[in-house]
Amino acid sequence: MPRDPYQELGVSRTATADEIRKAFRKLAKANHPDTNPGDKASEERFKKVSAAFDIVGDPDKRKKFDAGEIDADGRETMRGFGGAGGPWGGGQGGGFGAGGGPRGGFRTETFEGADLGDILGEMFGGGRGGPRGGGTGGGFGGFSQRGADVRAKLEIDLVDAIRGGKQRIAFSDGRTIDVTIPKGAQDGQTLRLKGQGSPGRSGPGDAFIELSVKPHPIFRREGDTLVMDLPVAFYDAVLGGKVEAPTPDGPVTLTVPKGSNTGARLRLKGRGLADAQGHRGDLFARLVVTLPETPDPALEAFAEEQKAKRPYTPRRRS
Repeated sequence: MPRDPYQELGVSRTATADEIRKAFRKLAKANHPDTNPGDKASEERFKKVSAAFDIVGDPDKRKKFDAGEIDADGRETMRGFGGAGGPWGGGQGGGFGAGGGPRGGFRTETFEGADLGDILGEMFGGGRGGPRGGGTGGGFGGFSQRGADVRAKLEIDLVDAIRGGKQRIAFSDGRTIDVTIPKGAQDGQTLRLKGQGSPGRSGPGDAFIELSVKPHPIFRREGDTLVMDLPVAFYDAVLGGKVEAPTPDGPVTLTVPKGSNTGARLRLKGRGLADAQGHRGDLFARLVVTLPETPDPALEAFAEEQKAKRPYTPRRRS
């Protein structure tokens, strides 16, 4: 018998949609096959929580499940099937005999002419690992149920992870779809695309897309902070000045304080990483004081004069 999807996710029946989503994400991340390669128990657990979320994570399906209109596998319930004893019970008109056929007055007309194999296929499933199944399309008489889920990895740019966007992905069966990358996407986050998996008798499965954030040539992550190195001319460092700085949202103008040294950090508020809700953190520009690429005799003469008149020992910066 399928377990209660609320129990699978570890939430109460009164849980909010947000609480259900959080519970699913936590369990899916902990049990994802890519996180636990070769661990059949984790893979099975991942399938169960995914199936549970498919029911209670969908407002319409959750409403039907709570009303008893569908079961934990999303199939419509058939009340009164097999009499008081249920489909396998010994109550009046219920169950099956030892030979596998109907017994005790089982009435096929209850199903209005439906083929019994269809009913059993829908009730007990036929996919891989189902009752009497020998693989895909197995089960009772080879009747399949919901299509298999598919999984893929997608590399995205850091800027797309922060701001969101779209990227096209190709599956091994030749299909291509556009994946919507949410704002604040995280490295290792898995997106679920409903109905984009393999086809099946009861509808297609889902596609699970694991995101991988590529290193950026300018910006780097330090914990939850976004940092970049910003070259500045020596005269802007000595005298102070305004310089242009890149950000994930485009260039901005920064004011370099007078007497700045390499290693000093300037804060760009709200220009950094985004969380799952789209709230932006800060970007820090680490100043790198840079001399001209070509020798400058006047600058060298000035340096010689200062070295003779005002020698000093630079402080070591961590």
